[in-house]
Amino acid sequence: MIETLCYNLRVFKRLLLNFSLSLRHVNHSRYPLRINVGFLINQPIGSSRDIHFEFPELHFPPDLDVTGFNGVARISRTPQGLLVQGVFEAGILAECVRCLAEFVQPLKINFSELYAFKYKSISESGLLLPEDGNINLSPLVREYLLLEVPISPLCRPDCKGLCAVCGADLNETPCEHQARIVIG
Repeated sequence: MIETLCYNLRVFKRLLLNFSLSLRHVNHSRYPLRINVGFLINQPIGSSRDIHFEFPELHFPPDLDVTGFNGVARISRTPQGLLVQGVFEAGILAECVRCLAEFVQPLKINFSELYAFKYKSISESGLLLPEDGNINLSPLVREYLLLEVPISPLCRPDCKGLCAVCGADLNETPCEHQARIVIG
């Protein structure tokens, strides 16, 4: 029994330590997706750390508001810099192009970007690791989220839209005009 208690205490301490390390590297105030990655700069090549994010609502200036934002960023030390691999989910408020109803459009992004140590190691994205060791993922995540927003969002795949004559929502009620169009 004492051995089980000691084992459980060690597991709890490890979980608490991992949780506090995650909180230490994430700034939840003004820049919620800013990460202090200075601890990885002098680590051996191949070292990595997963940092989890979860926010009920998040604003990406100037014009993107999301709900249910969550995901993980894996930061890995490479010879050229720090590789950030992100997997995130969020929802945006959208308007269906057929029935004009507002709904939450789910978005999922997955990206890999290199924050280079030196200018000569910069990749196509042009990301350079700041001298203070703080990476703000907000601009990067915002761009990837915007790329995932559909051009013609649909509230559901079988949305019937609006009646062209009276404007009734055909998803909610049948319209007498639709019956005439089909018959006549």
